[in-house]
Amino acid sequence: MLFQPAILALLLASAANVVVICAIAPFAISILCHWDTSSGSERQLLLERRTYLVSTLLTCVLATQLLALLLFVFNADRMAPLFVAAMCAVGTLNVNEFGFPALFAQMTVFFLAALWLAIHHVDIQAPDYPLVRIKYLLLLGIAPALVAAFVLQLRYFLALKADVLTSCCSRLFSGSAKGVSADLTALPPQPAMIGFYIAMLTALAAAVYTAVRKRGGFALAIASLAAFFAALAAIVSFLSLYVYEHPHHHCPFCLLKAEYGYQGYLLYLPLFTATACGLAAGAVEAFAQVASLRKVAPLVSSRLARVAAAGFALFLVISTVIILRSHLILIENNGMPFSFLGNPPVNLITLQGVKP
Repeated sequence: MLFQPAILALLLASAANVVVICAIAPFAISILCHWDTSSGSERQLLLERRTYLVSTLLTCVLATQLLALLLFVFNADRMAPLFVAAMCAVGTLNVNEFGFPALFAQMTVFFLAALWLAIHHVDIQAPDYPLVRIKYLLLLGIAPALVAAFVLQLRYFLALKADVLTSCCSRLFSGSAKGVSADLTALPPQPAMIGFYIAMLTALAAAVYTAVRKRGGFALAIASLAAFFAALAAIVSFLSLYVYEHPHHHCPFCLLKAEYGYQGYLLYLPLFTATACGLAAGAVEAFAQVASLRKVAPLVSSRLARVAAAGFALFLVISTVIILRSHLILIENNGMPFSFLGNPPVNLITLQGVKP
């Protein structure tokens, strides 16, 4: 299994990134202890010169981590036919106990990397580099997460065995399952849909406000995080049902398959991008009171908010189109099935939840 090209790429990239991060950690500690832009000492000049190289390396490392999440999920989906009973990425990740922890660790690193890159972008635009200490302090926090993600991936890939009987998505995302997935599956469609649209529209409004007024980044960060979880809950509870046109198929990973038009990528890419930019906008705004960043920070926060607004708007549009085009009926309106795009109302019981 280790000789699969995608697995080798993931492990080699993660291993190289861990080596770089661990090598930079002592320099980060030195920055925290000795960085002083008011000093003209030889040590300070040496630190300033080294920060250019180190920052470039870190930018490459963390940008790689942004792409690693996409490759990890893509690889999990493509490897499903290799395992007994696996139908999608759920089966692949369930082959051993390290699959889903590796995925969640990779998601954590994704958002932390996005925050660091945004803060670094703001810092290098100021002549006095006022956020150097903060950047390297954040780096020391990212390093354990990056190492943990690599270790979990390595344990996961090393423990992959093709003769293991794994669990498919119908078991994990069903009413008989236990845990968060079962709770999301059991959510009533109408309340879940209402909560989803409220959360997404709130995040979109906060993003537009921040983009136009160049403030409100903190509210945008909170709204983005809430919208992210609301969107994931919506995908499991009702949105996936509209894609599959099946009232009991809740899997959020089968959306990535060709037979469903790769609609999962159309949903997840703008959602993760918008959430990362929304969180980054709030992080950047935290430094708007720094003297050398009073003009730069609001501008960068506004640009990030624009990307977040575009991402949330795109996710909303795609989700709504999926619902409107589907032949599945989940919600009845005044005793009649809810009808979309001119589809005639049909009897919900007779057709068992499917429009003609």
